Amino acid sequence: MNILEIGILVFVIIETLNICMLYFAPGMKQGNALGVFKAWHTAQEDADMKEFATYMAAWVAGAKLIFIMLGIVIIIWGNIETQLATCAAMVLSISSFFWRLFPAIKRMDEKGQIDPKGYSKTLFSMIAVFVACFMVVFVIGLVKFLS
Repeated sequence: MNILEIGILVFVIIETLNICMLYFAPGMKQGNALGVFKAWHTAQEDADMKEFATYMAAWVAGAKLIFIMLGIVIIIWGNIETQLATCAAMVLSISSFFWRLFPAIKRMDEKGQIDPKGYSKTLFSMIAVFVACFMVVFVIGLVKFLS
């Protein structure tokens, strides 16, 4: 197994755990489930909002499942070029968090809508580590590919 496959596999494992949370325990505060959002708990009190929030949690999990399945296919059948391109694509796609999602969760955190307070900074750090790891894996994989 090469460094690119290992990097993709680690991502697959972590995201699989997150998908399990979103499908089976979306209200938890661990594993980037939705329990950190006070609005999640408010939505549980209104039947219509509960259905919507549950649908959106499953929708996010389903979208993540697509990435997981593609990652598995790329690990098993992808050549080195495909694996390099996958790592580059992961850097770009995961980085999109900083464009729309982080500003939104930071505003909610500042308004006291996130519990625990400061969770937006924790999430920022976790996503930054994902991006940095994929960048390192990409560079190592590229150096090995070119040598």
